[in-house]
Amino acid sequence: MNLLPGGICIYLSAAICWLTAEVDASWWYMGTLGSQVMCDNIPGLVNKQRQLCRQHPKVMQAIGAGMRDWISECQHQFRNHRWNCNTTAREHNLFGRLLLRSSREVAFMYAISSAGVVHTLARACSRGELDSCSCDPRKTGSSRDARGSFEWGGCSDHVEHAVRFSQGFVDAKERKGRDARALMNLHNNRAGRKAVKRFMTLECKCHGVSGSCSVRTCWLAMADFRRTGDQLRRRYNGAAQVSVNQYGTGFTAAHAHFKRPSGNDLVYLEDSPDYCVWDPESGSMGTGGRVCNRTSRGVDGCEVMCCGRGYDTSRVSRSTKCECKFHWCCAVRCSDCQQQVDVHTCKDQT
Repeated sequence: MNLLPGGICIYLSAAICWLTAEVDASWWYMGTLGSQVMCDNIPGLVNKQRQLCRQHPKVMQAIGAGMRDWISECQHQFRNHRWNCNTTAREHNLFGRLLLRSSREVAFMYAISSAGVVHTLARACSRGELDSCSCDPRKTGSSRDARGSFEWGGCSDHVEHAVRFSQGFVDAKERKGRDARALMNLHNNRAGRKAVKRFMTLECKCHGVSGSCSVRTCWLAMADFRRTGDQLRRRYNGAAQVSVNQYGTGFTAAHAHFKRPSGNDLVYLEDSPDYCVWDPESGSMGTGGRVCNRTSRGVDGCEVMCCGRGYDTSRVSRSTKCECKFHWCCAVRCSDCQQQVDVHTCKDQT
């Protein structure tokens, strides 16, 4: 992933570097400067965010490093779609002007970035990387589940602490706005945090004679972030287009026959562009040069991906592992073979 030229944004804590005059910067720009300098020089932060940034420099660094995980997950989820959560080094804005819109892609990005902050902080707490938190201190003593009683032990991920910090820091700017876009962002931030909590699982270790499991020690652990990404991708598919109610406090369905969205759903305000051609005003980077599947009839197929513009075919040589043999004991050794394959890429707009 190419972030920005000159190493301007080495770490980012959620999605974008806002450095242009047209768009205010936000907490989504984090550098590797000293914490005081970093916090004072990120334009667009509200006072609450600057205060928390100065008070918790290690937390900010953890969030910045964790940004790579959620952007990678976003790109995985949309790898075969016209919009593929792509980044650009052509502007001082990691996602171009996409974030000016209120589309379902923006809804997904807010949700997964908020989820990424919670997952990153809870993981850093459990690993002992932060002075301000550790394992969940409430998980002590005895408890019960469907299998019977158990003792709390190990290190339960302190997700509630991560959620509280995310609410205080991530949501601070949106709470000062309270317009339609701010309400949309707050809702999707909450949906992202809920998606992380949804996949907390009880993991146990058995004790007793011959593994009888007469005594169990258990702890709560977050699932791999892929499960959160999969869940939010499903929510994206079923995202609800909404409008703000007459009181300005919540949403109503934009169309009468649509159901009112729940707190777990993603919401958006305006339709998405088709992402077929490069259009800086809409935040579309186009599909010119994207690899497509000539035989697929799905969204990754050349007809859909290339928007009817056609595609070019080139033959390339790829190195693959072949002639693999098992050697006693215990290794598998393979040769490197060259394979000629056809690669199809969408034509640029004319």
